[in-house]
Amino acid sequence: MPAEIERKFLVKGDAWRSLATGVAYRQGYIASTAERTVRVRVVGEQGYLTIKGATIGISRAEFEYPIPLDDALELLKTLCDPPLIQKQRYKIEYAGLLWEVDEFEGDNQGLIIAEVELTDAKQTIALPDWIDCEVSDDPRYFNANLAKHPFSLWKEF
Repeated sequence: MPAEIERKFLVKGDAWRSLATGVAYRQGYIASTAERTVRVRVVGEQGYLTIKGATIGISRAEFEYPIPLDDALELLKTLCDPPLIQKQRYKIEYAGLLWEVDEFEGDNQGLIIAEVELTDAKQTIALPDWIDCEVSDDPRYFNANLAKHPFSLWKEF
């Protein structure tokens, strides 16, 4: 079974900005519970349908499939609950790993999160200087939860 093993961190400063160019992402959720999420995403001119299982530690089952752009746009418009997640994603290589820095827009503007996918939950990683505190275990920072409870509505950070 395909698995996603990732750690999430808040980002500090702007040093990361010069390391990559952002790509626009839009995504919404058809279903989102603690046990599973079904997500539709548009990246550039490509659509994706993703099904994820429950998060256990920093791991969960993940199945992702490319779908036609028109289908993805229609699903975002008709089956996904608003608000949609909008962000710019920057892919940055550091110490042999690919970091994905998400700069959120819309209802989550002001939030910047870096994720790194691992091959093993116990894998040791080197942290770039622009990484702040880890939020892997804080469900508020899961994209599915940001769609339901946007960062702009949080009373405290």
